[in-house]
Amino acid sequence: MKAIALLLLVAGCWASVALSARTVSKYITAQDQDRYGKIFAEGLKSTDLQAVYFSTANVGLSAADKTAEACKRLVTVYGESKLNDFERNFYLAGAWKNLACKEAIAGKVKDAVKGSLAKDAGSAQEIYFNLFAAKALGLANDDGVKAQVGKNLQALLKKDDTLNSLGHGFAVAAEIGTAGAFAFDRVEEAFVQADEVDGKMLQFEGGLSITALVVNSAFKLASSLKKPVPINAEQAVKFATYFLSRTSVQTPKGVSILLEALNTLTAEKTIAPVCIALSGNGQLQPESPVLGVKISDLLGKPLSPALAVVSTTITSKTTNEALASKVNLVPTNSDPTVFIYNLKALNPARGQYKVDIETGSYKQNLKINVLGKVKVASLEIGVGDSDSTSAVKKHSVTFSKKLDTELAADSQQKIVLRTQLVDESSGKPLNVHQAFVLLRNKATGQEIIFVAEADSSKAYKFEMDVGARSADFGYKSGTYSIELIVGDALISNSFKWLVADVNIKFASDSPKESDNTARKPRPEIIHQFRVPEKRPPRVVSDLFTGLCIAPLALLFILWAKLRTNVSNFPFSLSAVGFHLGLGAILALFGVFWLKLNMFETLRYLIPLALVTFFCGNRLLRSIAGRATEK
Repeated sequence: MKAIALLLLVAGCWASVALSARTVSKYITAQDQDRYGKIFAEGLKSTDLQAVYFSTANVGLSAADKTAEACKRLVTVYGESKLNDFERNFYLAGAWKNLACKEAIAGKVKDAVKGSLAKDAGSAQEIYFNLFAAKALGLANDDGVKAQVGKNLQALLKKDDTLNSLGHGFAVAAEIGTAGAFAFDRVEEAFVQADEVDGKMLQFEGGLSITALVVNSAFKLASSLKKPVPINAEQAVKFATYFLSRTSVQTPKGVSILLEALNTLTAEKTIAPVCIALSGNGQLQPESPVLGVKISDLLGKPLSPALAVVSTTITSKTTNEALASKVNLVPTNSDPTVFIYNLKALNPARGQYKVDIETGSYKQNLKINVLGKVKVASLEIGVGDSDSTSAVKKHSVTFSKKLDTELAADSQQKIVLRTQLVDESSGKPLNVHQAFVLLRNKATGQEIIFVAEADSSKAYKFEMDVGARSADFGYKSGTYSIELIVGDALISNSFKWLVADVNIKFASDSPKESDNTARKPRPEIIHQFRVPEKRPPRVVSDLFTGLCIAPLALLFILWAKLRTNVSNFPFSLSAVGFHLGLGAILALFGVFWLKLNMFETLRYLIPLALVTFFCGNRLLRSIAGRATEK
C-alpha cells in the first residue's frame, strides 16, 4: 500500500508540474488573421470547389457576396469539379447554404444525397460527406437512418482502421449520437498513434489535415456523448504547439481546419493551453526599459475570466542575481492581453536576463535583452614606419567628426588606429561583438574590411602594414577613406563612423596581370605509371633461358640414345589431338612469356584446354579398353 501511495504521490506531483506548464509561446497574430482573410477572399474567386466551400464557411460574407451570380458561378464550379460525387455534393450543399442562395438547389443533388444514406457506403469518408451534405440541405435523418449509418460505420471501421478513416468516423459518430457510441472506444486507439517531435509537439502521420481531423472529431464525439476529453493538459500543449507551427498554411482548407483545431483546444478550459510570450522583440531600450508580456488564448484573444495577478521574477544571466522578485505586471489600456512592467527604477545593467512569468496555474520562462549605449571615449589614428618601434605620431579625433588633414602612407609605413569604447551609463570599458575598420577606395569604391582586436586595456586597436597588405588592395594606390564600424546585440546605438582619409602609395614593382599565376590554368596533371625496373643484360637473359631449356633438350637426347619405342603410339584422332593440344598449351605459355598479356593468353587458352581435355579423356578411355581386352 505504501508503494501504491508513493506512486500516486509522484503521479500527482507530475500532474501538477504538467498543469503549471500549460503554456505555449506562439499565437495567431493580427498579421496571421489578415493573411488568412486574403486567402479566403482569393478562395471565393477560385475554380476549386473545395476552396470555395472553405472560404464561404470562414469569411464574413457581405450582401455583395451573396448574389445570384455567386450561386450561378458555384453551380458552374460544381459541374467542372473532378472530385468524387459525394465530395462534390457536400461542398456544393455547404457552399450553397453559406451563400444563402435563394433558389432551390438542383433536385438531382438532393436525390443523390438522400439515396446515398439509404444504402451502405464503401468508406467512412463517404458516409461523412453524405451525412453532412444531407445536414446542409436540411434533410431530416430519423433514428432509423442514424441506426443504419451507425451499423454501416461500425462494419467499415473494422475493415479500415487508418487515421483518415477513424477521423471521419468520429465526426459521423458525433453527429448520429448514441448510435455511434461504439466509436468512442476507438479514440484511445487513434491517439496512441500520435508521433512526438523533439519532445515538444504531437502530430499524426499525414500532417495538418489528419491531425486536425482526428483532434476535432474526437473532441466533438466526446462532447456529444458527455465523455471526458480524450487527451490530458500536457498532450494539449504539444498538439497546440504543432498547430501553431503550421500557421504559414496557404490554402483555404488548411487555414480552416487549423483555426477549427485551435478553437477546439481553446474551448476546453480544463486542458486549454494559454500563450505567454514577449510583446515585441524582447529588446529593452535604455531610455525606456519596459517589459511587455502577451498573455492570451491560442487565437490571440483575452482570457476569460480575466487574470487576477501576473507576477514576474527577473534574473541576470551573467551574475544570476535577481533584479526584481515577484513584482506584478499591470495590464495596458490599449490591449487587455498585454501586461507591462517598467524597469527604469531598477536601473538594469546592460545584458541578458531571464524572466519567469507566473499567473495562477500558468508559468512561462522568457528571455530579454536590456540594451545599453556605447560611447567613444577616445580615438587616435596615425602613420609611422613599419620597421620602427618608436612611437607613431597620432591624431586625436572626436566622435562623429572627421580628421581635418589627409594622412599619407607608403609601402614602408603602417597605419595605426586605437579607440576606447565605454558604456555610456557606467563609463566602464565595453567589449563589443563587432569592431571593424573599413578602407574604401574613393575612386573605385573597392572596399576591404579588417577586424579591430581588443588589447589588454580593453581598447580596440587596428594596425596595418601597407607593404605586407599590398596584395589585398590589388596594388591600387590612391585615396582611401577609413571608417570605424561598431555593433553588438546589446547596444542600441551601433554606428559607422568616417574617421579620416589616407593617401596610400603601394610599391611600384607590383606583379603584372600576366604574371599572376593564380588567374591562369594550372598545368595538366598526367598520370604516370611506375617506371619498370631495369632489366638484366641480354647475355644474362639468354644464358638463363638456355639453362631452362637444357632439361628438355637432354630429354630428347636420352630418348634418341635409348631408342625409345613409339610403335605402340595409337595414331587416332584423340591421341593426336591430345598431344597437339598439350604442345600448343606449352607453346602458348612461351608466347605469353614473350609478348602476350594475361587476358589475351586466357582467350587462347580456354579453347585449347577444352580440346585437350576432351581428347585426353577419349584417349584414356581407349587405352583402358585395350587393357581390359588383353
